[in-house]
Formats: sequence, structure tokens, C-alpha cells
Amino acid sequence: MIGALGASNRYTIPISNVSQVTPINTDNTVNSSGKVQPVECQTCKNRKYQDGSDEMVSFKAPGNIKPEESYGKVMSHEKEHVTNAVAEGNKPNKELVSSTVSLKTAICPECGRSYIAGGTTRTVMKTYGNDPYSKNQKSFEAEATKGNNVDYVA
Repeated sequence: MIGALGASNRYTIPISNVSQVTPINTDNTVNSSGKVQPVECQTCKNRKYQDGSDEMVSFKAPGNIKPEESYGKVMSHEKEHVTNAVAEGNKPNKELVSSTVSLKTAICPECGRSYIAGGTTRTVMKTYGNDPYSKNQKSFEAEATKGNNVDYVA
């Protein structure tokens, strides 16, 4: 450690002629009176979210979400897709193999606030039955397992 013996690291050097310091990009607002007042960001105000899937979930019509609420609302929306996938996976001859949610973040170019720009839910479903895909899957599994249980002693 560099410094004089017995000196404290907590010493603050006063700066003259500075009455108030406002951190950059906290609210993006300072007026001449020295009071901080919130300014409405037009980019955030006009940002719209809309779901593009064919499922019955929220945000079918475009809607606005405040940046500070974007995580909760987008994650809640994506969980609706997961809930639908679980319900589909509980049907006869179906199995939900996996479900993954990913969220996209962005930073507003006008006010500098970060927000959740959107989300994606990916699901993998396995189907059993008499459809052509299931028949191909069964024949593939049968071919892949041939010879796996060989008795070498006999």
C-alpha cells in the first residue's frame, strides 16, 4: 500500500465552488434551480410490445411497458407460454421434454435506461401415436438400440 504512515484512506479532499453534484444518467434531469425533476423519455413512452405467436397469451395487441416494469411483465408473458407448453405436454401421447426462456436486454438511446426488449420461449415436445413422425421415431429408436444388449458369455 502506498501512502504516508498513519494516514487514513477515508480522507475526503473538499472541492471549492461546487455546491451540488448530480450523477450522470440517473434521471437525465437537472434544471437551473438545482432541483431534480423527472423528464419523460419519448422513446420509452412510445415503445410498444406485441406477441407474435399463435397462442392465446397476453400482448396480442401492442402495448406500452415502462422500462422499470419490463422485466416482470415480459417474464410473466413468457411464463404464459411455458404454462401452455406444460398443459400441452400433459395431454395423452405427448411429453414436454424441455422449455427454455431467454430475455433480450437493451438500452434506450434517449435516456440511457436499460430495459427488457423482448423474450423467447423455446419448447421441445415429444409426440407418441400413429402419425408418420411417431412411426419414424419408433423405427429410428429400434434401429439405434439393436445390438446394445449382447450376451458375450453365451
